[in-house]
Amino acid sequence: MRLSKLGGKEIVNLNDGGRLGMVADSDLVIDEKTGKIEYLIVPDNSLQLNILRNRTEIEIPWEAIRKIGNDMIIIEFDED
Repeated sequence: MRLSKLGGKEIVNLNDGGRLGMVADSDLVIDEKTGKIEYLIVPDNSLQLNILRNRTEIEIPWEAIRKIGNDMIIIEFDED
């Protein structure tokens, strides 16, 4: 799959149905030695939780991805 196709997909958490944002608004962390994707860094758009937890982004391990579909990426991720 091309990166341009991946960018248009929405990230949805299987655990709670939460919509975390679009891949296009995220960053990929790639291991320089192996070339493998390690994390997706997604902006934390939940203002209430952002104030309480004092964070601005969520790091999602690449292993948390369960399915890449036509319109979205399903992850299984516990944000706590």
